Amino acid sequence: MTDVKARAHLWYTIDMKNGVFKFNRRYCPRCGSVMAFHKEPTPRWHCGKCNYTIFETQREGAVRGRRHGAPQ
Repeated sequence: MTDVKARAHLWYTIDMKNGVFKFNRRYCPRCGSVMAFHKEPTPRWHCGKCNYTIFETQREGAVRGRRHGAPQ
């Protein structure tokens, strides 16, 4: 059997000094389930239970949909 690393511990951040426990994933605003992050083809958060999707936006200052050399 191959060595498979557990990834569930990557979902949480624990601050031992302050005793703070933080969940690194998003919850679905529609049904409350944990959302999955997909990188391809478009970065997005998706809920597999109710099919709610949040698309990641580009960085501030970037313009969406503009082609190089197109008139402004």
